[in-house]
Parts: sequence; C-alpha cells; structure tokens
Amino acid sequence: MAYATTNPFTGELIKSFPNATDEEVGQALDSAHAAFTAWKETSFAERGAILQRAADLLREQGDEYAKLLTLEMGKLFTEAQAEVELSAKILEYYVKNAEALLAPEKLPVDDPAEGEAILVHDPLGVILAIEPWNFPYYQIARILAPQLSAGNTVLLKHASNVPQSAAAFEQLMLDAGLPAGAFKNLYATRQQIETILNDPRVHGVALTGSEAAGAVVASQAAKALKKSTMELGGADAFVVLADADLDKTVKWAVFGRHWNGGQVCCSSKRLIIADEIYDDFFGRYVEGVANLRAGDPFDPATSLAPLSSQGAADEIKEQIRMAVEHGATATEVGPKVPTQGAFVQPTILTDVTPDNPAYHTEFFGPVSLVFRAKDEDDAVRIANDSPFGLGGSVFTTDTQHGAEVARKISTGMVFINHPTMVKADLPFGGIRRSGYGRELIGLGIKEFVNHKLIDVVDIDAPF
Repeated sequence: MAYATTNPFTGELIKSFPNATDEEVGQALDSAHAAFTAWKETSFAERGAILQRAADLLREQGDEYAKLLTLEMGKLFTEAQAEVELSAKILEYYVKNAEALLAPEKLPVDDPAEGEAILVHDPLGVILAIEPWNFPYYQIARILAPQLSAGNTVLLKHASNVPQSAAAFEQLMLDAGLPAGAFKNLYATRQQIETILNDPRVHGVALTGSEAAGAVVASQAAKALKKSTMELGGADAFVVLADADLDKTVKWAVFGRHWNGGQVCCSSKRLIIADEIYDDFFGRYVEGVANLRAGDPFDPATSLAPLSSQGAADEIKEQIRMAVEHGATATEVGPKVPTQGAFVQPTILTDVTPDNPAYHTEFFGPVSLVFRAKDEDDAVRIANDSPFGLGGSVFTTDTQHGAEVARKISTGMVFINHPTMVKADLPFGGIRRSGYGRELIGLGIKEFVNHKLIDVVDIDAPF
C-alpha cells in the first residue's frame, strides 16, 4: 500500500511515505495500551482540556490545516476551511458533553430485592480507526473525540492518499497535550490491520470506507470477536414533492450533489422528482449544474473540485459508460472541465431502469441520477429501492407532511428541505449496505464502552 501525497489538480507527486514496519506496529500497540492504563483514570476535565486545546489550535492555524486538505485530496479551499471548523466543533462537543453522556444511570427495578442497580460506562482500551480520504480531518475527529473522551486510546490507519493530513492530526493532538501513545497514526498495510485486530489489547474497530473494505475488516473483527462499526457507502434520495419551492430546491440539489466534488457518502445521488414538476425541475437543474466552474481548488472562483485522484476519475467515467451501455441516457452539462487534473464532466443520467447496474450503484463524483416519480408513493418506492440506507431528503412547503414522508424512507438519516446536515451535535450512520453503528453525540461515545451493571443487593435478599 503506497502512502503518498499526489496533487489531484496538477498530478504532481509531492511526497511519499514508507509503510509501517511490523516493529513500529508492535511499538504502537505497546504504547497505546500503556497510555490507556493511565488515560482511563484521568478525569473528564483533564481529557476535555486537551480536546479544547486541540480545537483552539485548529482554529489558530486553520488556513494551514485547510491547505493540506486541498493539496492532498483536491477539495475546494473554502470547503477545507469549513472542514477544519467542523472538526474543532466536534472536539468541543465532547468537551462540553462527555461527562453527562457517560454519567452512571440508575435503573428502575420492579422488585426491591433487586437492590440498587446502576449502569456505568467504562472504557474498553485500544480502538482501531480506519478512515477514508474524502474528509481527512472530520473523519478522524468524529471517532477520536468521543473515544478519547470515553477514556479509550486510538490507533489510526488513514487512507493512503492523505498521509500528511493523518500525520498533522496526530501532531495536533500531541501539541494539545495528549499523552504519547494515546493517538497514533500508522501507515499500516492490510496484513498489519489484521495483526492489530487480533491483538488482545485492541477492543474494536471503527471503519468508514467502501463496502468492499468494510466487508473484509468486519469479517476480520468478527473472527477476532471484536466489536466493529461500519460507515459505508450511500446513494441518498433527494425527493422533491409537487409543492416544493423549486427556486430554492434546485439550488440545494446542485449543492447536495456536487459539494466536495460529489465525493460524499451522504450526497444527493438520486434525484426523485414528482411528475407534475419534473420538466420544470430538470430544466432548472441542468442550468444550475452548468453554472459550476471546474478549476484550481485554491481559486475562490472555482465551484467544482477535481476528484481525489486520476484513478477515481477514471472509475467514474467507466461507471457512466457502463450505465449508457445498459440503456441509460447520459447528458454532459456545463463548460468542458480542464484536461489537467482529475476532473469528470458533470453528467446527468436519466432512463436508468432497475435492470441497469447503475440503478443500484453508488457514483462517487459529479454524476446525478434523475428519476420521474408518478406520485408520492412512487417516490418513496424509488427512494427505498436501494441496497443502501444512509441518508436522504424530502423537499416540500408542507414540512409536517414532509416529516411524514421521511418516516417512510428507510435510511439512517432524513432531512426536510436540506440535502444533508453534517453537524457535531447530530448522529451519523446508516443501515443495510451503508453499514451499522452510529458516530457522534451520545450514540457514538457509547459504541466502544463497557455498559457495566453494578447492583447493590441486600445480603438477606431471597434467591
């Protein structure tokens, strides 16, 4: 596995890094476990002070951290700045809330003989985090902040194309005062991942990535009897009901599909439009996409970023070709994208039928699948006809009815009149092939803790 920074806009190889040696992995495991024995005994106040300092440092050096994101995976610089701020907010969320979220819970008991039953939430130990390249800091923050707050320590295996971002976040935490070993970035190989999972000091793995990677790692974790959480792909439905405000809805559709270059798990990949407004919406959507401008992601005038790598761009182009081969209509939209860089021409796919492989495929780039729904029930049917179940959205002027429609959509998250809302104080996760488990808020901090019952019983209580 080659760890290297390659600028997606220029194609220039900036820097490469050697894989971790087996000795380095062993040392990291030793250090992580040693750090845990002390870290689990620290107070919430001590843990929070370090996380707060990390958040402060992110903001103080925000542009420098953001530049690294744009350099390594090509996202717009403004989007990189927003990711830095979001990461700081996630750290701060647990500074403010971790102690209350993990407070002991007194359980109601039916029989006084059961005694005083209390549920406490104890840290487990070392947790492995396997993270993707599309949000290099945010993905780290949303697993690291809750797990450190809970008293666990973390080993990181990040994506091979963002090695400097991974190293920068490790250094950030050290600069903030985190004890050595409590968070370690490893340029690990696939074989070393399995070695880590089989180590008895490691108590779980959190993965965000592809279905294929998730299946492999989940299998390895299961064989080792370790808990896993999986945040995988998505093909979110963007449902537009007949009464939607089209001017605003179209703007959200363009943004929802194309932010971060379209490389978002919870991006609006399938636009499902009520029959009565389909033609009007489609014309406006084409116009909106055509206004996107591809170019240098550091240029403030650029509104469409390159993909993360030339390989990713080539894969999307092949997916489009296959969709057309099976009967879809592909409409390229807007000015021609630059020939330099890992760009893909914004493309709208229509006439995608259930027998077309594209119908159940995730497109990780600026490709929109647009469907005409006969009525509301048909829109819900199309939305649910997917192997994925991450997020989705419903657009309507009747928000109460929109919430009723949202209840019918089978995903982990549904938003009314917004494509997605990625925030520090909202849970993230899906169902079916989008994975299992949740990250952020109280759900995330309790994924890798021991929910231990302590029951104080009268010694004279009956059997």
